Amino acid sequence: MIRSAILLAFAASTTLAHAAPTAAQLTTISERSGFQSTGRYDEVIALCAQFQKAYPKQVRCFEFGRTPEGRPMLALAVSRTGALSAEQAKKKGVPVLLVQGGIHAGEIDGKDAGFLALREALENKAAPGALDKQVLLFVPVFNVDGHERFGKNNRPNQRGPVEMGWRTTAQNYNLNRDYVKADAPEMQAMLALVNAWDPLAYVDLHVTDGAKFQPDISIQVEPVHGGDEALKVAGAALQKNVMADLKAQGSDPQQFYISFAKEDDPASGFIDAMAAPRFSTGYFPMRNRFAMLVETHSWKDYPTRVRITRNTIVSLLSQVAQHGKEWQKLTQEADARALNMGGSEFPLSYRTTFNAKTIEFPGYQYTREYSEISGGLWTRYDETRPQIWTVPLRDEIVPDFKVAAPLGGYIVPAADAGWVGAKLKQHGISFKVIAADQMAAEVETFRATKTTFGKQSFEGHQSLAVEGDWGRERRAVAKGALFVPIAQPKARLVMTMLEPRGADGLLAWGEFNNAFERKEYMEDYVAEEVARDQLEASPALREEFRKKLDSDAEFNKSPEKRLEFFARRHASWDERYNLYPVMRTAQKF
Repeated sequence: MIRSAILLAFAASTTLAHAAPTAAQLTTISERSGFQSTGRYDEVIALCAQFQKAYPKQVRCFEFGRTPEGRPMLALAVSRTGALSAEQAKKKGVPVLLVQGGIHAGEIDGKDAGFLALREALENKAAPGALDKQVLLFVPVFNVDGHERFGKNNRPNQRGPVEMGWRTTAQNYNLNRDYVKADAPEMQAMLALVNAWDPLAYVDLHVTDGAKFQPDISIQVEPVHGGDEALKVAGAALQKNVMADLKAQGSDPQQFYISFAKEDDPASGFIDAMAAPRFSTGYFPMRNRFAMLVETHSWKDYPTRVRITRNTIVSLLSQVAQHGKEWQKLTQEADARALNMGGSEFPLSYRTTFNAKTIEFPGYQYTREYSEISGGLWTRYDETRPQIWTVPLRDEIVPDFKVAAPLGGYIVPAADAGWVGAKLKQHGISFKVIAADQMAAEVETFRATKTTFGKQSFEGHQSLAVEGDWGRERRAVAKGALFVPIAQPKARLVMTMLEPRGADGLLAWGEFNNAFERKEYMEDYVAEEVARDQLEASPALREEFRKKLDSDAEFNKSPEKRLEFFARRHASWDERYNLYPVMRTAQKF
């Protein structure tokens, strides 16, 4: 049915004496309703076709994926450069700006604002001349199945539209946690789109959750807090320029996510942070590209939010037109620097320090009252009485946990090469298959000294956190293993995915949990006999055991731990238990 709908939409646009769509046909249901409503996905299908029909030399509508429920994922490539395909954009060296709406399909401002900004840019009524210097790649709705889970009150803490979609996909994935692990078919399609087009900047359009206050939007950009040092300077300039444009149009943009340090307590102030790579603004700096998170304020009405989102898109078009070539050169230089990351320190995580400054923040008068319902405090806002809050802001962000990059790269054993290789391909990461056995390769291995499994499922995974360190060993590397070189433009992303102590690595998402589960055991009565044999054979071991009993009360009281002390020293002990399967190497295969 969906495929039929898109074909009918294209067919309809070529009928009526081949007449180009009228201006009214290029408006959205939202615009015609005074921005009270938003349309269903069949409107996106129709508009995509109509824009291409109206501007055949400037717009190409295309499908880049299918959702689990069989709906087409659509994008519009828009440019006056003649580059309407990824190949043409690369050949001409044209900067690409990817603007994505509806990753959370209840937060749908970006869809309606994007079509409005697109029409006005094509008419040269907004960002005149900007499309002569770039390709706008517009994805109206990322989470298409979630968009069609349509209903009133899907977002009870949001004013308008009348009905809207749902936060998660049909498979209940939150796409805004999926950039690294890429479980969802929608994310895999998006990464393929990104790999093909290599956008200079990726813009993620949202509506914030949270409290009631006066500012109408936040603009967060990376690299600013982390990533390549030269790109951080350009990222800060991009953020500053867009915020200045929005201020000139009456907005009050903030450069941090407007969420209280302590939930529901305005007096606690705010904490800025560096996003983890599971989010768009944490992911794209690992590819040496810019990312912007746009969060309009959910308690502004829908007409206001669409207008401000439209203003943001127009500003971005203007900024890329003005600075795109310069920023493109900077990203290329960052890619070249990444080739030499071997041996250098890389932050796997960042933290916000406790250093705070006091800010004057435009809020509303409020009270904190005891609730007989919840038994706790609840906040009541009076939006008729503006108030300046004097609150702390913690915005000093520094690298937290650093590791040195391997000199050569990573080795993924043959047993895991299939699924890891497929995951690396999704991100456009380069690797090669090792062609011959190496019986005693000098490598680094990671053995966990402590493992902590997640107590409940998160995004369909049981997480794992490990402690330990890399150490040198000689181990066999079998034919069919993968070598993932560190010397590649996506070196930061390679380390993000393959370092065992990263918060969003494959290990952290539970993909290697089997390696950290003990599968082979010695029965207690056998272990008792083994212990006695070992103690009789080794006076040194008897002394070590005695000292352990005296110094470790938990060990002393645990029959299991005491027997394991001896089992670990037996030839039957599994030396691969708690051994991370991925190795590091200084060699370049």
